[in-house]
Amino acid sequence: MGAVAVALKERGFRVTGSDANVYPPMSTFLEGKGIRLREGYRAENIPADAEVVVIGNAMTRGNPEVEAVLNRKLLYLSLPEVLRNFFLRGRHNLVVTGTHGKTTTTALLTWIMETAGRDPGYLIGGIPKNFGEGARLNDSKYFVLEGDEYDTAFFDKRSKFVHYLPELVIVNNIEFDHADIFNNLDEIKLSFRRLLNIVPQNGMIVVNGDDANSVDVVKDCLAQMVEVGFSKNCAQRIRDVSYSADTSRFKVGDDAFEIPLVGEFNVHNAAMAATAARFYDVPTATIAEAFNTFSGIARRLELRGEAGGVKVIDDFGHHPTAIAQTLQALRQRFRGQRLWVVFEPRSNTTRRAVFQQQLPEALKGADGVFISQVARLEQIPENQRLKPEQVVAEIAKAGKPAFYEQNANAIVDRIIPLLQPKDVVVVFSNGGFDNIHEKLLARLRQL
Repeated sequence: MGAVAVALKERGFRVTGSDANVYPPMSTFLEGKGIRLREGYRAENIPADAEVVVIGNAMTRGNPEVEAVLNRKLLYLSLPEVLRNFFLRGRHNLVVTGTHGKTTTTALLTWIMETAGRDPGYLIGGIPKNFGEGARLNDSKYFVLEGDEYDTAFFDKRSKFVHYLPELVIVNNIEFDHADIFNNLDEIKLSFRRLLNIVPQNGMIVVNGDDANSVDVVKDCLAQMVEVGFSKNCAQRIRDVSYSADTSRFKVGDDAFEIPLVGEFNVHNAAMAATAARFYDVPTATIAEAFNTFSGIARRLELRGEAGGVKVIDDFGHHPTAIAQTLQALRQRFRGQRLWVVFEPRSNTTRRAVFQQQLPEALKGADGVFISQVARLEQIPENQRLKPEQVVAEIAKAGKPAFYEQNANAIVDRIIPLLQPKDVVVVFSNGGFDNIHEKLLARLRQL
């Protein structure tokens, strides 16, 4: 919302806004751009001469400003509608979708297009280190977007990505997620079909040929399509993969690449990005240069620090598949070292019992596991909640140390005596987790 507000201001609009919690860096960023931000929601915050009101997807009926908009019969739009109407129409829009790997693949593809001199606009659900910010809304004819299947607004329950006027779509993978929005996998697949149904015939769909769900949703599309993956049936087959501590090497077709990322899933992400870039005639040498200079994403296998010989790594992963793939990558990166996992059930799906069986299997890839209390516990009925104690018990049956603690402080107290030099601790959370990374490093420095 902040990036779009600034972009609209730079296009000559007068922009104001409201939020429940106003704090830096976003508050100071907006103020520095001349945008007045009010804390708290009040009907009088909406100017008398407002032409358009943009309503974020966290807003619900009953919000004073939402009610004022409806009572005054003002024109209102969702954020994806604003992107479509003011930034995406008439452009080459490259939309990256999937349950896992969206952020990394979007960042890789954006950096390829940047390296190729295309100066793309972009919208990424993370902070790519090559750019330093998650959005750039310029006047380039290319726009790369992370396509989120989450719903658009309280008045539009379709997935956000159906608004993005795609010319090219990457379908990385499809699994069940977002249990607060979707009831089952079929509903998620329907959302993807709606997106793919609007890709023009002269556009392109790049699909994960190793994933049956992805292959299923693209089978009736009119746009041209290419399958990418390790399977023999894939037109763009990934081959000759090898890993070092910090890099992965592979071929897509006959072209060899190296990326400063580890893990099979990152190889797949890069192969999808490379195939998409080829559709826009980006030379192989330019793709290779972009891969070699890619700096990664904040909160994606990010080393937060080292103390007492122990490395602390931060990762946004929360879905069991993403956790398992990340642990596999860490095993390749830190061969022979003990790997501890600290997991906060915080996403709308992992707070529920949806992954009660899958989480233990994913977490067993570590040498020891700590799980905290389910975040915002009171919002989930007891019979629908994830039971961390049962997850821990299942892991313990496999002979792995596993502990359930209520909060970050209790986890730090419990894990510190167990850690040894050369150990690696990875923290999985899609939130701040009470700054557990810095608390852990501070205690390690005291030893």
